[in-house]
Amino acid sequence: MQTFFSEAHRLHFPQGELHGGELVTPFERPARVEHVLRRLAERGFPPVEAPPDCDLAPLARVHEAGYLAFLESAWEEWTAAGFSGEIIASAFPARRMPALRPPRDIDGKVGYYALAAETAITGGTWRAALSSCASAEAAQRHVAGGAPAAFALCRPPGHHAATDLYGGYCFLNNAAVVAEMFRIDAHERVAILDIDFHHGNGTQDIFYHRGDVLFASLHGHPEDAYPFFTGEENEHGEGEGEGANVNYPLRPGTAYALWCEALDAALARIAAFGAGALVVSLGVDAFKDDPISFFELESDDFTDCGRRIASAMLPTVFVMEGGYAIEAVGINTVNVLEGFERGRARV
Repeated sequence: MQTFFSEAHRLHFPQGELHGGELVTPFERPARVEHVLRRLAERGFPPVEAPPDCDLAPLARVHEAGYLAFLESAWEEWTAAGFSGEIIASAFPARRMPALRPPRDIDGKVGYYALAAETAITGGTWRAALSSCASAEAAQRHVAGGAPAAFALCRPPGHHAATDLYGGYCFLNNAAVVAEMFRIDAHERVAILDIDFHHGNGTQDIFYHRGDVLFASLHGHPEDAYPFFTGEENEHGEGEGEGANVNYPLRPGTAYALWCEALDAALARIAAFGAGALVVSLGVDAFKDDPISFFELESDDFTDCGRRIASAMLPTVFVMEGGYAIEAVGINTVNVLEGFERGRARV
């Protein structure tokens, strides 16, 4: 399986994240991908391939134009206003506030486009986010060209990025871009399977009113887990998207036996949907030792997860999302990919 990866991810490394009332080193940091790269090499995967520049056209199909313009100009506006620190949202359009439009002031504009205050923007964030999306685009083109599967080692991740919101360490929704590219390539339907511990609120938002992309997500129950206000079982999609959104919220302490029941149910929905391609939002923060999650999956469970995903027998793009147990993120990520390859080889 070919991996696509850009070194430009290093341009995004905020030095602070608000967590538990303190400013801490972000859980989403460059070291995460270093462990994945090392494990890929140890396990004999092909050398990673750098992507060409990001094609902005698919981005414009899943993100609002004003939002993209904000991400591109935010740092310049921030520094022009005299601020010297990293960009962290300080005010949000809360319930019952009537003026739901982006303010002219950059401090207010940041809050308008931010999902939460844990995610900072730096001078290199926009370029890093574009490079991450470029890796996803390259992986899609590889599979659209005939390869059975590819892996986009994306950083920053993407599944929390909505049509016009960033947060949860995400700025551009890489998985949504891949799905949209498959649609452009004439696949009648596409499925996105999100196995990250946190609900892919952004992906759900982008496709919630569409019936051509099925979104299925396994995640911590929103009563207990970030992003808290999305991911309930009764969120089925609306309008043309009715029935094309399915959530499997799971409670603290969930181990693999229950988790894989939800995975099998999601794969059955994908089969019934009749998708022509599959995008996997590959987060490995369901791991038992992840610092900001509460599931109990073992490293070996990720291998079986990959095997089960292979049973869908669809052209597949894996897009890296979360996973914050730094020492184990490489093992768990590559276990999914190896399980998938073994599963495909048995068929």
